[in-house]
Amino acid sequence: MPAPTSHRAVHRTEIDAPADRVYALIRDAAEWPRHFTPTVHVERAELDARSERLRIWATANGEVKHWTSHRALDPEGPSVRFRQEVCSPPVAAMSGEWVLRDLPGGRCELTLHHTFAAVDDRPEDVEWITTATDRNSRTELANIKALAEAAGSDAELLFSFEDSETVHAPAEAVYAFLAEAGKWPDRLPHVSRLDLTEPSDGVQVMTMVTRANDGSEHTTESVRVCFPDELRIVYKQIGTPPLMTLHTGEWSIRDTGDGLLVTSQHTIRINEAAIPEILGANATAADARARVRAAVGGNSAATLALAKRFAEAPHAA
Repeated sequence: MPAPTSHRAVHRTEIDAPADRVYALIRDAAEWPRHFTPTVHVERAELDARSERLRIWATANGEVKHWTSHRALDPEGPSVRFRQEVCSPPVAAMSGEWVLRDLPGGRCELTLHHTFAAVDDRPEDVEWITTATDRNSRTELANIKALAEAAGSDAELLFSFEDSETVHAPAEAVYAFLAEAGKWPDRLPHVSRLDLTEPSDGVQVMTMVTRANDGSEHTTESVRVCFPDELRIVYKQIGTPPLMTLHTGEWSIRDTGDGLLVTSQHTIRINEAAIPEILGANATAADARARVRAAVGGNSAATLALAKRFAEAPHAA
């Protein structure tokens, strides 16, 4: 059979920041879930000083896709070439390059090239890939531009924290409680409703309604990637409450030799524009961090406590 037809796309933006700063954002793929709106999770394996392999989970046209890419790094260029080694249908092949060019005044131009082909050259699939590539490329370039031009400006808005619980029970029982999110409305008092779909192996998409202490309810949408062999679940909220613009996290289980250490980790970026409306005109970023830490941490602590009770119960043995 003839090879599928190759299609090309080019997206470009000018950035009021030096090329090396922009290159660092592109280079640090492990941080993409925090930087790029479509990216849910990245697993990175260094091959040598100039190449790496990435396993990427991201949204595309409202769907969750997963692929594996090889990247060649050229800090002198500066540029990064990539080629998908394992594609997600309807993509049959995908490759490209991030290319940076210095401009006068400490500015730079960033160009993102894509070359792709669709499975069996189906026109509807070519259109799907073209739309997804265009939408995600524009979003990623806008994300990079905003980050590079405002380097360090969100220091008071971005923060991470974790809560842990020691559990004396089989790790499989704890993991089952965390992975079986569809049962949470019956197991977690603060979860009033949860709609869960599993579009592919190990991937969960869920819409969850949580109830606060004051009786108010908040809806969040998340994509979770489950790693049962590693006893961890990573996630990213693709629909956050008004006081946040970012929420990523991870559930992990580690055997300490004296029980299991079950940890819930969070990284959150505060929505600065929403602070006055939600917390009052005189509220600060610190006030917002404290409010979010109490709310999110409270739910995590409650989930960890109930996971412990569930796993240590006789029926779980």
